Amino acid sequence: LGQPLLVRQPRGVTLTLEGQRLLDQVGPHLDAINEAFQPYAARAEHVLTISAVPSMASAWLVPRLGHFVAEHPQIEINLQSSERLIDFERQRQFDAALRLGSGQWPGLVVEPLFDEWLLPMASPALIERMGGIDRVPLNQWPLLGDPDGAWGAWFALSGKSPPPRFVAVLDDSEAHHRAALDGVGVALGRVTRARLLLDSGQLVALSSLRLKTAWPHWLVYPQRSARHRGFLAFRDWLHAQAAEHVHHMADVHL
Repeated sequence: LGQPLLVRQPRGVTLTLEGQRLLDQVGPHLDAINEAFQPYAARAEHVLTISAVPSMASAWLVPRLGHFVAEHPQIEINLQSSERLIDFERQRQFDAALRLGSGQWPGLVVEPLFDEWLLPMASPALIERMGGIDRVPLNQWPLLGDPDGAWGAWFALSGKSPPPRFVAVLDDSEAHHRAALDGVGVALGRVTRARLLLDSGQLVALSSLRLKTAWPHWLVYPQRSARHRGFLAFRDWLHAQAAEHVHHMADVHL
């Protein structure tokens, strides 16, 4: 630069007046550059950051995660549950997301995992109050409605008429299943979310008729994640788990 910026002294190196002036001018820009590179510096081949909706994370992914950890003890899983969609360009620490939806996310790699199905389910306590599963038609049970009108589609599929009203309408999936567990009414619940509850007998399927939703489950990730060896191992494992899930769907206790 044609002039000294540093002065060596007995206790170290200090800036000259010109050096300090230059630092004041470029310092904020250096800080911004450093901040921009932090997500890249923090990434490592052994760390994998995944986003998933809470219901998918707790009911499907977490119960299986122990198998992946056992097979790949060198990989650290950072699982973050949220209903919000990840912006992979701005939140570059994320490697992938498990999403429920239409599959239309431009600019991302989108791979199908499995379909979601709805099934009428109720608590044993409610079934006892109603005198058993087959005593009265399902449209005479206390039903838990949802804003999407899924019950209407289910009854159309069954060839029967829906009830004139619901005992309650809940717009939250977790509240929907919670109300069914507490015996408030019959939920047209997601099989993926309720599989463990059905297997344990906490909820009981009232019919074998399932309604396929328009919102399958997907693995979504930016192209850069394909260079992450830890992610590639997770992707292969996840697809194997999804295939097993589809294979065992017929084993849901009815």
